[in-house]
Amino acid sequence: MRILPLLLIISCFFISCNRKQNNQGNHKFTNDLINETSPYLLQHAHNPVDWKAWNQETLDQAKAENKLIIISVGYSACHWCHVMEEESFENETVAKLMNDNFISIKVDREERPDIDQIYMNAVQLMTGKGGWPLNCIALPDGRPIFGGTYFTKDEWTKALTELSYLYKNNPKKASEYAEKLIKGIQKSQLVTVNNDEANFKNLEVFTAVKSWQKDLDYKEGGLVGETKFPMPGSLHFLLRYSIQNNDKSIQKYVQTTLTKMANGGIYDAIGGGFARYSVDSKWHIPHFEKMLYDNAQLVSLYSDAYLATKDELYKKTVYETLNFVERELMATDGAFYSSLDADSKNKAGKQEEGSYYVWKKEELQSILQSDYPLFQEYFNSNENGLWENQNYVLFRNQSDKDFALKNKLTLKELDSKVKNWKQILLTARNKRSRPHLDNKTLTSWNALMIKGYVSAYRAFKNPHYKAIALKNANFIINNQLKKDGSLNHSYKEGKSSIVGFSEDYAAVIDAFIAVYQITLDEKWLNKAKQLTDNTITHFWDKKSSMFYFTSNASTNLIARKMEIADNVIPGSNSILARNLFLLGHYYLNDTYSKTAEKMLNNVKEDALQSPAEYYNWLDLMLNYTDNYFEVALSGKDAIAKTIQLQSYYLPNILIAGATKESKLPILENRFINNETYIYVCVNKACKMPERDVVIAVNKIKNSL
Repeated sequence: MRILPLLLIISCFFISCNRKQNNQGNHKFTNDLINETSPYLLQHAHNPVDWKAWNQETLDQAKAENKLIIISVGYSACHWCHVMEEESFENETVAKLMNDNFISIKVDREERPDIDQIYMNAVQLMTGKGGWPLNCIALPDGRPIFGGTYFTKDEWTKALTELSYLYKNNPKKASEYAEKLIKGIQKSQLVTVNNDEANFKNLEVFTAVKSWQKDLDYKEGGLVGETKFPMPGSLHFLLRYSIQNNDKSIQKYVQTTLTKMANGGIYDAIGGGFARYSVDSKWHIPHFEKMLYDNAQLVSLYSDAYLATKDELYKKTVYETLNFVERELMATDGAFYSSLDADSKNKAGKQEEGSYYVWKKEELQSILQSDYPLFQEYFNSNENGLWENQNYVLFRNQSDKDFALKNKLTLKELDSKVKNWKQILLTARNKRSRPHLDNKTLTSWNALMIKGYVSAYRAFKNPHYKAIALKNANFIINNQLKKDGSLNHSYKEGKSSIVGFSEDYAAVIDAFIAVYQITLDEKWLNKAKQLTDNTITHFWDKKSSMFYFTSNASTNLIARKMEIADNVIPGSNSILARNLFLLGHYYLNDTYSKTAEKMLNNVKEDALQSPAEYYNWLDLMLNYTDNYFEVALSGKDAIAKTIQLQSYYLPNILIAGATKESKLPILENRFINNETYIYVCVNKACKMPERDVVIAVNKIKNSL
């Protein structure tokens, strides 16, 4: 994305780098990135810039040669990263300036979120803004002194020239500034320990949501603003909050948002799946990149929303999105790839944003022929859907029920026509030049996708979804889980690499708990516990009870940070706190339970003041402020009754179950031969066991 930098807190600095001209193949230039596996780094392997990867050898070189470091961070599907590459990094004059004065390092932010986190923090402290591409200039020891996001060629050249001059002539000034900045980086996102007794009140959550409402767009959905980002986690929280507290206004807002997104141009009406965000306030014109993490979380959200509302649009959205994921982002071994680029080649052979997805009127008329007038009305390939260069981005502005009634069709007839249109256009679109696929597999994002498939299985009982969830979960165990019990972060072409981050552990633990809840196979719960213990050993800060983002074995970084706030993906600490809350119940483990409570208490004030940035913490707080139920099913029909139980939207329950005697503390001494009982408990106090799922569900619902 492009976010204009607020340049120059310092006037300038110095840089230096080696130049390598290598006529490898048909390429004039080849640099060290040719040896990497990241698709993003490989995209830059033939730039005239002498790019290097982040490693100890490169960092040592910068120190030995006393050169400033350019740290340029992006990702494969980033449109403005491609623009800056074309304008600056493929320009031989700019490359010479960089190579003569700097050590230039390219970083894939998806592979190395730890590096991105630190230098993004620096740029935000310097400019008040952040985004990608992220470009930071650092001293030879890695301490940043200047940065921004997208730079034009002239801006970039000017900054590099001035910085190079300043560092050569006044290195002391650069070092003094770096020292101040590094202190700010080290202090940011470190929580203040709250030693007061934990006391969470429903009124506090209510007040926080009330303050949040001023930012909600009740007409178009999402947040008020000129662009719209799907925020599945915050919507998930608001859905839960609205139902548990019978808040019809918030419930209507969530449904408006989900409907507008599913009907909008941000959703790929032909192939399924969601783009990263829309550049307008009505969800119409997307920034066309498709990310695995967005679609994974949105599948979970729409699945739960279907359970709560039984809206068929939500079901269709889940099915089509998962079809897209399996068609475009899934490998044969069960791994999920990371993203599809926003750009692809147009008919003229030039890279262009969205060219794979948009349509000309004449093309649609030629393909659909006599059906075009009805199609045009349904998908707004008219003045409403017109974007630029006479291209249309398809979207809908009326329900199927209303459209069918208006056009004297039955819903069945309309559905048949729409399916036919989509198949015809998908076939035609597949003949176009396809967007670039980032085919690396990230552990944390794959875990989010497992959770998406589990949610879809719970909502729709499609055994295929359960099978895919299990296939990917086993992929993680077989490929990303090492013999010492730790996780790796990345996988590509048979190679597992990069020591895992707390986000990997948090997401995988959460996913494995979810897999346990649909299979009742305690293997998954035990794996979740083992990973939790590993996380505590290598990431936990005993003083604050919070978790660092990087392992205690990590090196080469100028700061060790904690990910506290929630973004488009919930922060790793909030996910870990919820995991500890759940595992504390499953294993009757007071250490887990008290740690979760302590973590929430530490961030409580920030969460209540900035709910949009701490939504997952607020979701955890609901477990303490409202009744939270342990539902244990024990007996020969436990799996069947679990499936029936999961047909209801019950966000305030934990499910445990076994078809035989279990040693899991929450299930001990509850098995009776030839019977299946459902135990509904709150804080270890249980009601009389039931045989009937409906009766048990009513007990839970009546307490809301």
